[in-house]
Amino acid sequence: MMAPYEREGLAIEPLHDALGARVRGLDLAQALTPAVFNAVHQAWMDHLVLVFPEQRVSDAQHIAFARMFGDLERHHQDIIKSSREPEIFRVSNVDDNGNLMAPDHPTVSQVRLAQRWHTDSSYRTVPSMGSILHGLEITEEGGETCFTNMYAVYDALPDRLRDKVGDRKLRHDFEYLTTLAPIKPLTDEERAAMPPVWQPMRRRHPVTGRASLYISPIYNDAIEGLEDDEAVAFVGELTEFAARPEFVYRHRWEADDIVMWDNRCTMHRVTPYDLDKRRVMHRTTIVGDGPVVAAEYPHRD
Repeated sequence: MMAPYEREGLAIEPLHDALGARVRGLDLAQALTPAVFNAVHQAWMDHLVLVFPEQRVSDAQHIAFARMFGDLERHHQDIIKSSREPEIFRVSNVDDNGNLMAPDHPTVSQVRLAQRWHTDSSYRTVPSMGSILHGLEITEEGGETCFTNMYAVYDALPDRLRDKVGDRKLRHDFEYLTTLAPIKPLTDEERAAMPPVWQPMRRRHPVTGRASLYISPIYNDAIEGLEDDEAVAFVGELTEFAARPEFVYRHRWEADDIVMWDNRCTMHRVTPYDLDKRRVMHRTTIVGDGPVVAAEYPHRD
């Protein structure tokens, strides 16, 4: 693993050979200078996942930091977004009034789907660039967030799997969630706002230029050229490969950690936790920088 290093006064400590770094030396409640912002952005591109410990910020300060990277998404479902700050996505089993929700509440059922591997907002025509998550109330056991490096996953795919990915596109459909858990059905308005989209399975990162595997299993139900059952099974096989330990950083939360990740080249999931215990996480989601661009596939003669 790379040794710790400094950049623009920041102490950057890599956390895993594949991805992840802890960044100390800045207060996210304060505006970043251009030089420090550039250092943070470069560390993000280098490590894909950044952990900022001990960040006691308000939602407004969280939003201000996130906006340095781009516009922010507003979630289409009122049951998930904050009623006070519409850019805040509540990853929580506690409602907006501070009340613990029952484990079988539809909102909790939807949040539990985050225990499956996914990447945020892949069902949008322009998927998210990245996400920033603030751990406000954390669980003593479980509730860890795992991240996998999809550059490394693609590079390591056996030829059989890489050739099957090829130039294919994969369907991302938010409504597919309703087949996986007893969540609140979509309204006609929500359904119209989120029609299924087809994304390349092999995408090119707009900043680094690198190719990565682009899947999001909780939204994926079809692949070009495959029957639906085969498509779902193939996504499952790719997901199992992506979950190998050499690709995965597992983050154990401390109160007031802020973690940001690049949705263009990672997937993530949360480990199970006791739903009778409070867990409150607030997320901002950075709007993508354009439609997904397919990485060129080196066809064999």
